[in-house]
Amino acid sequence: MLSRTADHLFWMARYMERAENTARMLDVTLKALLLPQSEESALRSQRAVLDISELGQAFAERYDALTPENVLRFMVTDADNPSSILRCLQAARENARAVRGAITTESWETINHTWLEFGNRLAENGWLQDPNALFEWVKFRSHLSRGVTLGTALQDGAFYFTQLGTFLERADNTARILDVRFVSGGRETGTVSAAQLDDFYYWTSILSSVSALEIYRQVYRDVLAPERVVELLILNPSMPRSLLASLDGVVTNLAMLTTQNSMECERYAGKLRAELLFSDIRDVLDQGLHEYLTQFLARMYVLGNKISTTFLLPTTV
Repeated sequence: MLSRTADHLFWMARYMERAENTARMLDVTLKALLLPQSEESALRSQRAVLDISELGQAFAERYDALTPENVLRFMVTDADNPSSILRCLQAARENARAVRGAITTESWETINHTWLEFGNRLAENGWLQDPNALFEWVKFRSHLSRGVTLGTALQDGAFYFTQLGTFLERADNTARILDVRFVSGGRETGTVSAAQLDDFYYWTSILSSVSALEIYRQVYRDVLAPERVVELLILNPSMPRSLLASLDGVVTNLAMLTTQNSMECERYAGKLRAELLFSDIRDVLDQGLHEYLTQFLARMYVLGNKISTTFLLPTTV
């Protein structure tokens, strides 16, 4: 497969996943703002959404005040924000169009219709009155896109690059949500304290942002405990959006794309997965959750670069 084709497929999947992840974060944040809280706490929650995507400075340059409406406009419809839902869906569609012959008709029509319908929904100007409905729609369209790919695509190189993009983006996003929400909530950057056991709504919001609340109840059948939330989202291989499950997906798809030059990339991904697989939640918390996740994100950045240089960037002769 041509490296530029693989690159389009990889980023098509990443942008669809990123659009869904942004919708999830905004949805949970808006619902959290409805709870009784101080003005400082509300501002911290809104700032966390920007910090997750490292967009705090970009927002400050474009908007005078940190308000729910400004954050929504910036993260949903701002064409100058490369991580807004608008730009993510547009980028997913453009990457899909560039490799129209490498994906199924159903996949193309799903992504193309998502982009067109999103524009229609924004044109109605009613989305600000009920943004949660828009976020549910974005999540549904992302689910549909993945389902259509799994149900119609030949499991060849194109399929594996698409899956690779999805899992890499998912791992990055889960780590960011857990890290930024933990720190922005006024938590210590080290060990989780016993006093946080009673912070039900805070930990519920973290689980809800990655569709893990019901899974938590199935796995632990007990009250919410910070240590268990962290364990579920980092080390549980059966939790679809955990770091370990995401790295499982990355390693599995890399193995299907093996070339004579990919050993270093596969080794790096395998080592990162192995460290998660054989880690203990006590080791994570003893190191400090913020420090652990910061290190993980840095290594995910390195892994993304290795994937790009190994598979996606055209080589020169």
